[in-house]
Amino acid sequence: MAFTNFDSRHFSVIEKAAVDAALASLELAVSSKLANLSPAERQQYGSVNEQNKLIINKVKGFHDTQPALSSPDVDWAEFNNDFDTREYLQSAVLRLQSLIDGLGNAKILHDYDNYQAALTDYDFAKYKASTSAVGFQTKVTEIAQFFNSGPRPASSDTPTP
Repeated sequence: MAFTNFDSRHFSVIEKAAVDAALASLELAVSSKLANLSPAERQQYGSVNEQNKLIINKVKGFHDTQPALSSPDVDWAEFNNDFDTREYLQSAVLRLQSLIDGLGNAKILHDYDNYQAALTDYDFAKYKASTSAVGFQTKVTEIAQFFNSGPRPASSDTPTP
C-alpha cells in the first residue's frame, strides 16, 4: 500500500512562534493563581462531586434569595468569590481540555503519518538489501530490532501514541 499523508496540517515557523507566545502569555497570566498539591493533599481535599455541587448551588441560591437564612459564621463575600472563581476555572479547564484533545488528535495523525512513512522506508531498505545494495543490510538489521518477531503484517501495524 502506498504511503499517503493522512493529515498534512503543518505549523509554519510563524505559527509555532504565535502558539508559543500565547502559551507563555497564558502561563504568565495564571502563574500566581496555580496551586501545587501533594498527593496527600489531593487525597485530603479531593474534588467536589456532583451531589456536593448541588449542595453548594442550593446554599448559594438560599443566600442570594433569602440572606436572613444564611449563617453569620460564613464569610459570604469570600464564598461568592470562591464560587465565581470556581466557575471561571471550570470554564477555562473545559476550553483548555478541548484544545488538548484537538492537539492530541492532530499529534496522533502526524504520528501515524511518520510511522507509515517509516514502514515504507523499511520495506524499501529490505528490498534494496535483497539486491545486495551497499549499506542497506545494516539499516535493515538496525530497524528489525524494533519488531518482535518475523516480518510485519501489512495491515496490523499501528503506532503507539
